[in-house]
Amino acid sequence: MYPSLMPHAVCWRQDPQLIWTMAITNAITFLSYLSICVTLFYLARKTGRAIARDWIFFLVGFALFIVACGSTHLLEVITTWIPVFWADAWTNIITAILSGYVAFQIIRRAPELGFGINDYAQRLKHAQIEKARVEDSLLSARRLEEWSRMSAVVTHEINNPLSAIQSIMFLIQNSPSAPAEVQAMAEQAEQEVRRIATIARSTLGFFRQDQQRERVDLCASADSVLSLLQPLLRQRDIQLVIEGTGDTTVNAYPMETRQVLLNLVRNACEATRKRGAQVKIRIEGRANDVLIAVEDQGSGMPPEMLPNLFQFGVTTKGESGNGIGLWAVKKMVTRRGGSIEVESTRGEGSRFTVFWPREIVNEAATRDSISAMTAAEA
Repeated sequence: MYPSLMPHAVCWRQDPQLIWTMAITNAITFLSYLSICVTLFYLARKTGRAIARDWIFFLVGFALFIVACGSTHLLEVITTWIPVFWADAWTNIITAILSGYVAFQIIRRAPELGFGINDYAQRLKHAQIEKARVEDSLLSARRLEEWSRMSAVVTHEINNPLSAIQSIMFLIQNSPSAPAEVQAMAEQAEQEVRRIATIARSTLGFFRQDQQRERVDLCASADSVLSLLQPLLRQRDIQLVIEGTGDTTVNAYPMETRQVLLNLVRNACEATRKRGAQVKIRIEGRANDVLIAVEDQGSGMPPEMLPNLFQFGVTTKGESGNGIGLWAVKKMVTRRGGSIEVESTRGEGSRFTVFWPREIVNEAATRDSISAMTAAEA
């Protein structure tokens, strides 16, 4: 310490306002730096589990740099009246060292820091997308619950008229004056009524699958669907073509196979608006499964709709659709160990491909299967 050195106040004594301005502003700056340092230490302690160990050291080093910068301002206040300039010099030396360390670390870690920030932003974006998906799932679950309640009421109410229709069909079949063609149509109608009644009882939970699995010829099931959809085909002037190759029989429940085909073919017919167009059913027997391809010449579907096409409530038919049929089809197919795929091109049409296993994988009739069979008729 040199006795000849004078405090700043000696130089500034001609302007007392300058003395107090410098002292007060430097004091405020020191206190601000100190509070930032304390806050950084607090964050380092509270976020130790979330921040990597080397980044904690960097955070602590930055905090020390901040407090060192603040100390230079504190020394400016002290040296205003006390000429301890070497203390001020050592404070600047320490500040310079810490400044260099922090600058070096920031330059060295700049790529890593940039990657970390981008990665965090990407994960945050994915979190928002996942949140939206969860909200959509919850909405679908609520819609499914509401639909289940409504369907239970509706199916309960249709049991009585179905019984009446069955009785009428029985009388027509056994009427001596009824032509053979009419009796055959009445028998077919009665079979469909029995199937609807079975589905209705399933919805209410009073039905267990007492139907036995059997050898089902999927080509015969397709012929049955052709017969059922004749009015729609005539109305739209559509030709339904069925092509079968190889062994097309599977060990399955007839109601399920026909239900899957009926939904897919009916959707294909409704999507085909061009008169004289074709809807093709191609059934190919393979080693372990049977491939069923239903192809239409409709307008196709937007690519963004395909990933969610089999979710409950998703439909391409606007107000005329309810988003249940394809959801039900996938439930029935996957429940038996099969799979379903879809390809669609705008302006050219769509193709649904079902891979139905030769043998049933899961024989238990779950609530999902009951709901699926019922939903397919909706």
